[in-house]
Amino acid sequence: MTFYISLSIFVFLVLFIVLVYNRLVSLRNLAREAWSGIDVQLKKRHELIPRLVDVVKGYASHEQNLLTHITELRNLATKENDLKAQEKVQIGIAQDLGKLFVIVENYPELKANENFAQLQIEISKVEHDLQRARRYYNGSVRDLNTKIQQFPSNIIASIFKFEDEPFFDIQNESERAVPQM
Repeated sequence: MTFYISLSIFVFLVLFIVLVYNRLVSLRNLAREAWSGIDVQLKKRHELIPRLVDVVKGYASHEQNLLTHITELRNLATKENDLKAQEKVQIGIAQDLGKLFVIVENYPELKANENFAQLQIEISKVEHDLQRARRYYNGSVRDLNTKIQQFPSNIIASIFKFEDEPFFDIQNESERAVPQM
């Protein structure tokens, strides 16, 4: 009788560990998949930036410093893999795009340009999709981090070396603003 009780407890513990481990793996994979959604939107944004810079260059040549800075940030963003560094670069890009669209107000012929208008629409859509992807990523990370920190799954998480994932967070309120288009 004791043997069966011990065996039942052992089987229960093994099943519990397997279920918790599989849930942690599933949550980690969801967070990684969510990051890939952000990555896709960032790549779309990065593809639009050179086109935007080229269109604006023709009209606003004395805004060269801002255009150069946007291009430099875009190039840096394509090379950066660390989440916090990527976050900082993306904040800079969003701020500079916002400045660029404010500057464009001084160029009515540029605002009327069909290519510029189309790029504005595309960038606006990408920014919206990027916000959605960021929310999905942060929700996935929240679920993973909660599971990693809750008892008793925190024991299994520490045994199998699951670690909290960082949120894709914007640090100050002025940086939270979406570029106005």
